[in-house]
Amino acid sequence: MHKGRFMKAAVLGLCAALLLPSACLAAKGKKGIPGPARKQLTRELDAMVGHNGTHVPGLGVEVYKNGKKAYTHFAGHRYFAEKPGQKDLPITGKTRFRAASVSKMFTAFTIMQLVDEGKLTLDEDVSGLLGFPLRNPHYPDTPITVRMLLSHTSSLRDGKLYAIPPADSVQEFFTEKGKFYEDGDHFAPLGQAPGKYFKYSNINYGLLGTIIEKVTGQRFDKYQKSHILKQLDIKADYTPGNLSKGEFKNLGVIYQKNSNGKWDENGPWVPQIDDYQGKQPPKDQVKVQNPDHRELDAFYDLKDYVPGTNATIFSPQGGLRISYDELGHALEMLVNGGRYKGKQIIRPGLLKEMMTPQWTYDPKSSNGSTYGGTILAYGLGLYPIYGNSTSRVVKDHELDLWGHTGEAYGLLSGVFLVPGTKDGFVYMMNGEALAEDDDPRSAGRFSGNYVWEENIMDTICRNAFF
Repeated sequence: MHKGRFMKAAVLGLCAALLLPSACLAAKGKKGIPGPARKQLTRELDAMVGHNGTHVPGLGVEVYKNGKKAYTHFAGHRYFAEKPGQKDLPITGKTRFRAASVSKMFTAFTIMQLVDEGKLTLDEDVSGLLGFPLRNPHYPDTPITVRMLLSHTSSLRDGKLYAIPPADSVQEFFTEKGKFYEDGDHFAPLGQAPGKYFKYSNINYGLLGTIIEKVTGQRFDKYQKSHILKQLDIKADYTPGNLSKGEFKNLGVIYQKNSNGKWDENGPWVPQIDDYQGKQPPKDQVKVQNPDHRELDAFYDLKDYVPGTNATIFSPQGGLRISYDELGHALEMLVNGGRYKGKQIIRPGLLKEMMTPQWTYDPKSSNGSTYGGTILAYGLGLYPIYGNSTSRVVKDHELDLWGHTGEAYGLLSGVFLVPGTKDGFVYMMNGEALAEDDDPRSAGRFSGNYVWEENIMDTICRNAFF
């Protein structure tokens, strides 16, 4: 999910009743998915794959029931041959993509572990952690805290750029004479006070990554690899050049029917990111990426990078190249109360805090941006979907979920659990033939979500949980 995530101005009625978590109507006690429902789910998923309209080039789904994997299905392609002698490559459970904003969960997991270790606190002023004073100039007496960064209530904004080269400090975003100050566009205006107003901003997680570096003394990507990712048996990386050779071979391409801003749904799939043609980038080189301003993308050497100055280079908000199976490991941990393979990864109390709304939309005071009614509350790196609201993803049933979506470069992803159960699902789709927001067919039919999100989550939930 990036800054253009929900720019459609859908007219969606919101009332206080919609903000109340609905009763979970998912069928409980089922150990798996009955045969007919499995077949129907597979048929519906296969029908989503195609080359125009609302079809996608490829997708994958994993469903967990009672804490264990109960269903998987993969369809379509992670790579289309571009040269003679090449072959189209299918999607499998080992296929990895740049997973977009579901990456935020892993940054949040690490922050919660550091809280548990006593190395920082949720309500700590981030100025002391970052090593420079950080205040919204409109609210100079209000500290910006770790909790505010995690919950997008910090009053910080993405501006044009939220990832900058490794030689520059993140302080350059917030200092009036800074190289990336952008006339103060990284600060919310008056009326959107820290801790009170919600606006989804990726820069929050770039700062959290930088805080992780400050606290641990290690580069963000390396610390993630040796801690939360290792603990969950995940071989993912934020830098494709640092993947093992075997894991790099499983890296998929993200596509759109978009070439230099021109969309043609009947034209060929055009690679948007990670189309390396089998040639792995050098180790310890990172590509700075701002999905909305891609002309600024460039590779930078990390040889002289100083940890704790600028973790935005690793895209802590969206840059994790992770597989379906590995996302399943994270979901398994979530549905089992923070435990994975018998080890407590996130303490239950902290996991509960992550799934406690830190902000809830109040239609009377308009205390945040709901992005077309799709985000009505937000926790710490996770957020709820309320089954009786405009954020719902199941058309004919009422089902609450907790997790996170992702969207960037044409990829759409999600990791969600059904609260009060050990059920959940993960998905990734690697492309779009239609322009988000600009093409009316991209709009959801019964919610504020994109039609692709409605299609895949309604199909999964209806067949797996009812």
